[in-house]
Amino acid sequence: MDEPRPILTAAAMRAAEQAAIDAGTPVETLMERAGAALAEAVWRFAGGTPVLILCGPGNNGGDGYVAARHLAARGVPVRVAALGEPASEAARWARGEWSGAVEPLSDATEPAPLLIDCLFGTGLKRALEATVSERLQLLRQRAHLAVACDLPSGVDADSGAELGPVPDFDLTVTFGALKPAHRLFPAMHRCGRVALADIGIAASGEWHEIARPVLPPVALDAHKYSRGLVHCLAGEMPGAIALAATAAARSGAGYVRISTAAPIAGLPASIVQTGTADLADPRLGCLVVGPGLGDLPQLLTLALTSRAPKVIDADALRHVGDPARLKGQDAILTPHAGEFDALFGKSGAPKPERALAAAAASGSVVVFKGPDTLVAAPDGRLGFAPPAPAWLASAGTGDVLGGMIAALRARGMPAFEAASAAVWLHGRAARVAGSAMIADDLVAVLPRALRD
Repeated sequence: MDEPRPILTAAAMRAAEQAAIDAGTPVETLMERAGAALAEAVWRFAGGTPVLILCGPGNNGGDGYVAARHLAARGVPVRVAALGEPASEAARWARGEWSGAVEPLSDATEPAPLLIDCLFGTGLKRALEATVSERLQLLRQRAHLAVACDLPSGVDADSGAELGPVPDFDLTVTFGALKPAHRLFPAMHRCGRVALADIGIAASGEWHEIARPVLPPVALDAHKYSRGLVHCLAGEMPGAIALAATAAARSGAGYVRISTAAPIAGLPASIVQTGTADLADPRLGCLVVGPGLGDLPQLLTLALTSRAPKVIDADALRHVGDPARLKGQDAILTPHAGEFDALFGKSGAPKPERALAAAAASGSVVVFKGPDTLVAAPDGRLGFAPPAPAWLASAGTGDVLGGMIAALRARGMPAFEAASAAVWLHGRAARVAGSAMIADDLVAVLPRALRD
């Protein structure tokens, strides 16, 4: 299993850095490690490609001076262009250790094949000055490759918002922990590949990037019920619940049932269709309600009478009413943005705050879907999905995710872990299926994604 990479807000990162300093690590040592790590990543990424490093006045610029020194020591042609004199003591130290020239960042600054942005890091809360932004954009356009130090300049570290025009980077090198913006839309798509360097800062907390999961093994004496019974409640549109049920079966559930008033064509023969819904069955591992539900709120009410864990998706979310109704239900909710707003209300708060508030209000694990899917637990844990293919934005893929979550929950994984694992596997399956996929294709490749 890959280790989950920690994610810290700007304030939490400052606190972690200060804790390291208070424990005896000088800030200059941290800067030396960060700049050396940046140089190492650039060397591995681009070798001896001539470099232009843009240095800002703060510690992000200090990292750039250190990186310049390390790259020059490897024989890389390095130029440094600065916005002005360093403003922090550590940055002044780093500038003093760089023996090369420093030119002013201006309209006369010549481009280089490789651009490194060390202008501003996690503390930025407003757009770059127009002239600085224009110079950064132009130099990026004229570079073959671009690397950002910690974050692309012009990005809000905590919300992922673009505070002004932000160019695209091929690689972002960050230190100690990822920042929310590395995994939040739209900034995440400006970062390129994100490399995390260990510089001796203890980064811990309740937020992390979702990593490759470890799935429950199949016991040698397993049977269909011990592997997990998933029951799906069909509504007005049978195709959606068919996708969810098939995904549950393909994700390792031992037994999948659908209660439906009319037979659903095209389902695998292994999925049992029944006209009744025995939701008091003690063997029931997880319920799925919502895909294709339509205007049948009574089916949600029926689901809420069951003591079994449940996945609540799609139309069922619009029938909940007060989110507090779900407390004690052992539920996993899977709203996209419109469904989230309808259930929890609109807000201008950053997506992580909204997801955690929704989990607390409903007492449920909330999978807040989108290009930057989050998995939030009522206890404060928050998982950020790694980037997934944009072609997941098609009809039915959310139904597939709901079925996958239900299967893993029925197989005995706790709610937060089941939802996180399914989100990771969902993205992996989309990559396997390819850009022309539809939801049916996503289901078909689940065995391969699981095997991989």
